[in-house]
Amino acid sequence: MHRREFNLGLLGAAGATFFDPLSLRSQSELRVNGKRITDHLSALSEFGKNPQGGVSRVAYSEADRQGREYAMGLMREARLDVRLDTAGNIIGRRAGKDARRRPLMFGSHIDSVPEGGNYDGDVGSLSSIEVARTLAENNVTTRHPLEVIIFQNEEGGLYGSRAFSGELQEKELDIVSTSGKTIRDGIKFIGGDPARLAEARRKRGDIAAYLELHIEQGNILHSEKIDIGVVEGIVGIKWWDVDIEGFSNHAGTTPMNQRQDALLAGAKFIQAVNATATSVPGRQVGTVGRIRALPGAPNVIPGKVVLSLELRDLDADKIEMLYQKIRDEARQIAEASNTKFDFKEINVNTPAPTDERVRKLIFDSAKELMLTTKLMPSGAGHDAQDMARLGPVGMIFVPSIGGISHSPKEFSRPEDITNGANVLLHTVLKLDNAGWV
Repeated sequence: MHRREFNLGLLGAAGATFFDPLSLRSQSELRVNGKRITDHLSALSEFGKNPQGGVSRVAYSEADRQGREYAMGLMREARLDVRLDTAGNIIGRRAGKDARRRPLMFGSHIDSVPEGGNYDGDVGSLSSIEVARTLAENNVTTRHPLEVIIFQNEEGGLYGSRAFSGELQEKELDIVSTSGKTIRDGIKFIGGDPARLAEARRKRGDIAAYLELHIEQGNILHSEKIDIGVVEGIVGIKWWDVDIEGFSNHAGTTPMNQRQDALLAGAKFIQAVNATATSVPGRQVGTVGRIRALPGAPNVIPGKVVLSLELRDLDADKIEMLYQKIRDEARQIAEASNTKFDFKEINVNTPAPTDERVRKLIFDSAKELMLTTKLMPSGAGHDAQDMARLGPVGMIFVPSIGGISHSPKEFSRPEDITNGANVLLHTVLKLDNAGWV
């Protein structure tokens, strides 16, 4: 009899119910099924598929509802107990050895921007399900309970994770989403209950940690040929609606020096946003991404313009400083053009540094997998920044080819996605065994 067979016999005699097959080999040998992730990404891309080759699976659309059903099916295949919270977030849970321990959470989102790509959010969500499935298939039971979460409406303003962290306000439920539904009606549409949002809320300390895998959405990792980005922090984001009131009048009979042209004021405002954002050193950005002129006729001077303003940076004080400078510029433009500016804050996501201890575990996992790494900030907002209100968070980036995102041309290579999923898997295992969690 071989020694391995003899040892198995002894273990069986001692009580097979305590035998863990993984005890015969190191957990460090575990790997996800990368092809399965690729297949699942391809299948998910069918929900909301558009002619450009990407996807329009905006939150609360029928395509979003169908994609969520598909994801829940994958969770069940991964032996997760699946439920919706009252905010409409999808949670797949697997019990741990110690029910008293707080859950380790990991996940992302699957809603898209209009005419978006097939990787933003999807990679993290489906890789998280694959991590849970890999553990189940190898009969690995962690000490902590595991919760894979797919947040609803990340792209529209982190509504799912903000409800989860208790930051979503009642007044925001009447905001109209990209789908055309209000947030309130959208939550109902996907199976949540906006009247009971408080039940979805978790408090600080309710989770052991949160991990999120995501495509970089920039070109640093791809251009520098680096495998894994370890995120040091997620930028804060502030959005405003800006209304500019002028006076509509006949375009042919109103002299140029007598006009109150709201669109001309808007054009100067857009230039001022760009000039202000570039006036100080740093990685801050300012964007006007939406503009509408009213009444919108070629022979009428625009009497009203509605546009957006967005500012992002890792430093909340810098965002406020830039905003005040932009307000000062707007006042000067208003005086010169005889128009009036009104700013309405519509969304605030505070900057969120990741946890240094979690970052180290991500670095260690990547190193053991023989992958190169880079510490970097996230210029995009993510659900992880709201989860940072509840406990330690970490984010893992994989390269985006050409730095393209929010586009049908968005692409991350299957091998890069597999690398990221394996780093996620091993970081989860390291967190489970960390003494501080």
